[in-house]
Amino acid sequence: MKMPPNAKQMFEQAKQMQDRLKQEVDAIRVEASTGGGMVTVSMDGHKNVTSIKIDPEAVEDIEMLQDMVQGAFNEAVRRAEDEAQQRVSGLMGGMFAGGLMPPGLGG
Repeated sequence: MKMPPNAKQMFEQAKQMQDRLKQEVDAIRVEASTGGGMVTVSMDGHKNVTSIKIDPEAVEDIEMLQDMVQGAFNEAVRRAEDEAQQRVSGLMGGMFAGGLMPPGLGG
């Protein structure tokens, strides 16, 4: 199968876009709190928890604390996913608008 003449350029652009997407996800930092700030979970764009802060008063009721940790974690995941989606959409929109996609694949 013969490759199109600009295939190498297309592969290079795809690699650059993949690198840019990775950089964008690497840069994401989100935080979510529950219980009026009694529990705060920080997360990166890869959904790794980077910190958990728990107000000492929250420790008095273990069941409530468990619920707050779970809620903060779930909210942090949602925020990380939303942020990643926004960044990817912005980059992809820029590709389409900038004519970087090959004919037939752009928007």
